[in-house]
Amino acid sequence: MNKALSLDEIIIMSDTELHKELIDPFGRRVEYVRLSVTDKCNMRCFYCIPKGFTDFEEPENWLTFDEVERLMSIFADLGVRRVRLTGGEPLVRKNLPELAARLSAIPGIEDLSLSTNASLLSEHATALKDAGISRINVSLDSLRHERFKEITGGKLQTVLDGLQAAKSAGLSPVKINVVAMKGLNDDEFESIVDYCLENDFTLRFIETMPMGSTGKDATDYYYDLQQLKKRLKKRFSLIPGMMPGGGPARYFQVEGTELRIGFITPISQHFCETCNRVRVSVNGTLYLCLGQNDKVELRPLLRDGSTDEQIRKAIVAALALKPMRHEFKDEPGQIVRIMSQTGG
Repeated sequence: MNKALSLDEIIIMSDTELHKELIDPFGRRVEYVRLSVTDKCNMRCFYCIPKGFTDFEEPENWLTFDEVERLMSIFADLGVRRVRLTGGEPLVRKNLPELAARLSAIPGIEDLSLSTNASLLSEHATALKDAGISRINVSLDSLRHERFKEITGGKLQTVLDGLQAAKSAGLSPVKINVVAMKGLNDDEFESIVDYCLENDFTLRFIETMPMGSTGKDATDYYYDLQQLKKRLKKRFSLIPGMMPGGGPARYFQVEGTELRIGFITPISQHFCETCNRVRVSVNGTLYLCLGQNDKVELRPLLRDGSTDEQIRKAIVAALALKPMRHEFKDEPGQIVRIMSQTGG
């Protein structure tokens, strides 16, 4: 099913049995929400937002801070323990530390984190830490200034400064996310490992995913991370490692150091059997899978006088739509929405 459910359909489905936990049809317990606070960004990574794209959500359709707090409280009551603030670039949303403080105070939320491009962190890192953000993921696809600008349209130095501000503020761990792209940044992987060793950052490599029409076909840049593991083992001694968090990375540790390197492999080795997450977009759309179109619109329920119990039923019923796995490899053109519309 690829359409949004109506409130009547949701109530009919969920009246049969009301769970106290979010468990999907395949027995996976959902305890992690990736919450987008904006679909806008101050950069233009070509694999995320197409050049010239202007069809962003109107601000009146954004969930307000009150609506976000109410919705996350309902999710927490259903067993969600981890919330990650995403975008677009979440720090372009005004007063984000205020929202973070409200979410971190919700009973049951044990882990509040942030995905960011770090370009605005110099200004906000301390306030975010004080508000309850415990850790951050930062996109950093190149350490070369001109190449970084080519990929993102932004300035590398603002990101590097933001990362140092995050360290100074005590945000930990700081995870560096690198989208591995053949012929574009694949000559930098070892130097990025060195950078993370020098700065005590965790490193994660991510395979490109075919989402939306970005003007550049992601498959043209696909780099198999199974091959990257073999490549890195020629220089670094990699042993199996662990990293706290609810994400999909498979980690290795550089022996003799604290550096952990994660590999997120939606194409070469999918991780769907352990999926524990759903996504809520800035306009209140609940997506059950990044690589599928199934969704439920929650904003109308938040604004039409629906009770918390009705919203709770809607969320529980939505879990029946969560698929076993994505189809990025088999159906690469299936997802036409761009990454920033879903939330990272």
